[in-house]
Amino acid sequence: MPWRDAFEPRRMARVAVVAPTNEVRTVLVALGSNGCVEPELFTQSGGSTEAILQRVRAHTPESSVTPIVSFEPPDLTVLERDGDVAALAGEEELERVRASMIEEGSVAAIAGWTPSESLDALSSALAPYGGAVVCLSSPQGSQPPTVLRGASAAAAFQPLVNTYGTVPYSDLNPSVLAGVAYVVMFGMMFGDVGHGALLLALGVVVMWPLRGRFVALRRFRWAGPFVIGAGLTSIGFGLAFGEAFGPTGLVPTLWLRPLDHATTLLAISVAIGAVLLAGSYALGALNRFREGGIARSLVTMSGLAGAALYLGLALTGAGWYWHRSAIVIAGAILAVIALGLGFLGLFVEAGGRASGALEASVELFDAVLRLGTNTVSFARLAAFGLTHAALSSLVWSGTASLWRTGGVFGVGGAIIVFALGNALTFALEALVAGVQALRLEYYEIFSRVFITEGREFHPWHVTVR
Repeated sequence: MPWRDAFEPRRMARVAVVAPTNEVRTVLVALGSNGCVEPELFTQSGGSTEAILQRVRAHTPESSVTPIVSFEPPDLTVLERDGDVAALAGEEELERVRASMIEEGSVAAIAGWTPSESLDALSSALAPYGGAVVCLSSPQGSQPPTVLRGASAAAAFQPLVNTYGTVPYSDLNPSVLAGVAYVVMFGMMFGDVGHGALLLALGVVVMWPLRGRFVALRRFRWAGPFVIGAGLTSIGFGLAFGEAFGPTGLVPTLWLRPLDHATTLLAISVAIGAVLLAGSYALGALNRFREGGIARSLVTMSGLAGAALYLGLALTGAGWYWHRSAIVIAGAILAVIALGLGFLGLFVEAGGRASGALEASVELFDAVLRLGTNTVSFARLAAFGLTHAALSSLVWSGTASLWRTGGVFGVGGAIIVFALGNALTFALEALVAGVQALRLEYYEIFSRVFITEGREFHPWHVTVR
């Protein structure tokens, strides 16, 4: 699969499943067993079978079953007498879909969505029963359901995006980029070789095929890629900071010590935030273009207008810092143009007139204000990194002091302080870093990448007896 396919949902086709009226059941059974079409249902009622199913469920301890159907219509009285919940649930499903079909003469049809790549297989599955698949045009304003591709890298970090919301059908899927950004931010706040190695080991345990008493850990398998990635980046930043269970001297300092260069670390974290925000604006501009073309992207604050404003303000600040008037002027002109485009988009969205102009002005001021606050918000990467370093340094100082006193109590106390102190630091800082990285991901980055939410693809599937 080409790498770019990991960023795009599968192409969907709107289809009509057509069947002769005397073969509707067999075609629907074949359709349900194929399990690749999401039919458009106009009713949620399963007809007479629904009442029978409810009576049987009232005397059956089973809470959920897999619906089972057969090509030949069963005797509902026999199914009720036998308490066959699975078969009754299958008949209820068939009746519900059948009620949403449109009949014209000797033909019945139902519309729905299916992945484009499944069209040939679906046609082949329905043809033996007289069914056919007809491609339809998408209604104006309709949004196809989203089916994300199962690329390994994308699937590993997909829960991060799914927790925020379903990717709209027209948008790019940022799961890979979002996952990389998350583990990098986590690693900067949790930079320690020792603690990172513990995280890495925990991730390997979660991902390892487990048996016996450890099988319960399988439910956390989805978090394995995040834990392993966070462990690796924490080890990397730990080497850069010279931290291994604190300033123990076990590893060299490849870059700087956080507590000795706090200002530099704060500036670097804000710069990292600026890069991540620029990337989110670029991705947002692409998504607005895919949603509504160049016009929509140009006048949307989460599109090209916002990206141009951010770039213009960045150029203005850089030119002022380096005393380059030409860069200041170019940045100011770009920012003014972006403000005009953004105001136009907000004005049209607000409905025009004087009230629309006032609303657009307020929203534009808020957007400019949030540019600065969102960028500065990334200073927390350094702030919590400094907190981690300070706590580790405190634990190591206490450990070293007790060790120097010697004796059984001194050495024993040093071991206890080192173990408990690192355990508390690890637990507290892992929780804080995880939450803060998630907060930056959702509020600062995803709020620009997405402005709408998609809907998941739910194909209709039943088992054939």
